[in-house]
Amino acid sequence: MYWIITKYLITAAVVVAVSEVAKRSDRLGALLASLPLVTLLALTWLYVEKQPAEKIANHAWYTFWYVVPTLPMFLAFPALLARFGFWPALGLSAVITIVCFAVFAACVKPFGIRLL
Repeated sequence: MYWIITKYLITAAVVVAVSEVAKRSDRLGALLASLPLVTLLALTWLYVEKQPAEKIANHAWYTFWYVVPTLPMFLAFPALLARFGFWPALGLSAVITIVCFAVFAACVKPFGIRLL
């Protein structure tokens, strides 16, 4: 139980730190947010918990493929924010991400990459 609480606290601290830095500097906050900090933490937790190397490698491999279709959201959100406000822009960005993910998954499936 202590281990799971430790994981929560460390992971939450990273997210809070990024948001606090972003308040002070748009660029530095974005740089920190763009780093795969959550993935690095997840890989670390898997390793510390003695998961097989294949499981850890698969996590990293699938993370790459899941990140690609999320990238258009980062271009759409600023334009949507200016036009519709925060919550509608966030919702529309989520829909855009889902659509991009479905299209991307269909496009990579013939190459043996199964994301769904």
